[in-house]
Formats: sequence, C-alpha cells, structure tokens
Amino acid sequence: MKLYRNPEAPGRLDFDRDRYRRIAVETSRRHKIHEHIVPPRDGYAWAVPAGSVVRIVAVEGPQVGDLNLWNLHNPRERFWAARTRQLQGAHVTTFDRLWSCLPYLRPMATIIADTLPTEPTANGGRCHDLLGSRCDPYLYKLMDDRDYDVTCHNNLTRAIAPYHLTELDVHDVLNVFQVTGLDPVHEIYFMEPCPARPGDYVEFLAEIDLLCALSTCPSGDLSEWGWGPDGSDPVARCRPLAVEVYALDQELLQGWRSPEPVRIKSVYERSRDGR
Repeated sequence: MKLYRNPEAPGRLDFDRDRYRRIAVETSRRHKIHEHIVPPRDGYAWAVPAGSVVRIVAVEGPQVGDLNLWNLHNPRERFWAARTRQLQGAHVTTFDRLWSCLPYLRPMATIIADTLPTEPTANGGRCHDLLGSRCDPYLYKLMDDRDYDVTCHNNLTRAIAPYHLTELDVHDVLNVFQVTGLDPVHEIYFMEPCPARPGDYVEFLAEIDLLCALSTCPSGDLSEWGWGPDGSDPVARCRPLAVEVYALDQELLQGWRSPEPVRIKSVYERSRDGR
C-alpha cells in the first residue's frame, strides 16, 4: 500500500494533488529556461531552482536514463531510493514523490506528468524502476574481468565533477523509462525493453533547489542488455534524452512552499541530554 494514498486515512504524508495537476496541465503558464540534449552513452548535470518543472524526454524513441538528485546547497542530502520505494512503490509515476536521505527525509521532487504506460506488462513489469541500480564498472570487472569505462556510474561521475562531487556522491538511481519487475516465484529481478516512443516524457516539480544528473544508459533501450556473450555491443540501440527546465507563473505556486526536513533530536543531542 502506498502510505499516503489511503482515502480513509490520508495522514501527514498526503498533499494537495489539485495544485500539482494544475501545474502539469496549464503549460501555457510556464516558460522554458534551460534545455540540453544528453547524447547516447553520456551524462549531464544541471541545477534546478525550487518551484521549477523538469521534463525528461525520449526525443528519438526508447532509451533508459539513470537519474540522481542532490540538494544543490548540501550534497549530503540526496535521493534515497530505498525509502522512496517504501513510501511510493517499486515503480513511480504521477503524484509519486522522490524522497531524500536521513537526517532530512523530505520530498525532493514530485512527479506531475508521465506519458509512459502505468499498467503492468504481461510479465508484471512496470516503468520507472526503483528496484535496480545503475550499471557500474566494478560489477562488470567482477563478472567477466573486463574494464568498462562506459557505464552509468562513470557517466554520472563525470557529469558531477564540475560541481566538485566525486563517484562517492553517486547513489542509487531512479531508472527513468526502464521496465522491470520481480519474478513472483523466485523474486529474481528482470528487465524488459523500454516502451518509450519519440516525444514521451516524465516531468517533476523540484520541491527544493536541486542538482540533477542523468546518464543515457549505455545499454540503450534494454532490448539487448549489456554486452552479449559474443562481445556484441548494443550501441545501435542507444539514443539521446532531452532535459528541459521550466519556470512557472507565480500564481501557479501560490500556497506552495518548499518542504522542511523532518526535525528530531539527534543521537548526539539525546546522548548529551542524558536521554
């Protein structure tokens, strides 16, 4: 159960969906302030002011993207895939929120529009995955003793370097446009080809000032995952993704404010106070 969606007891995690629905629908009341095409097998990082809308677009068709988020002013606060998975579900879509890590725990972004299918596939797979993580050179080295410089981990690391961050700051991702699931018998993770068509997109409202980073996955649309046993390279299945950022008319944001972190006594404070 998604904790804030119980209609009989919405609780403190609920929020005004009508406001977010208006922001998504009234596109004439926004203007583009930034755009960038992320080439195939590359990465890109960009800053987003709180109260702006970010749209990620599959400009040429199916392509998976690995997304990281940080607090622009404090990179120790970053996207927490595990807690988001608990609060929202293993796959996210419109009105799901992307939560930050401890000791902050607040929505970093709220998804307001998603053109991808939300119904499960025949195998039970769904889109926009939080079950898996990014591809990385360490796993490839472990599996087949080959060095790969073209992975999402590498792409994200290179993308954030201008912001004085390193691979230690790269974290578990939201796999945008990626369809995954768990085998119901053995709970084995599976992936299916990306269903995105040219022009499909997902967009979210930045709840705080964000640093975002996106990798166009080197496995492309996942119709052939990774490098084949014969050494084949799925480069022909790799496509670019577009990043767009929109500023909103202030009237659309009336009554909205950036969420505060959860405030509790820290372990240090409790120890100091003898509690």
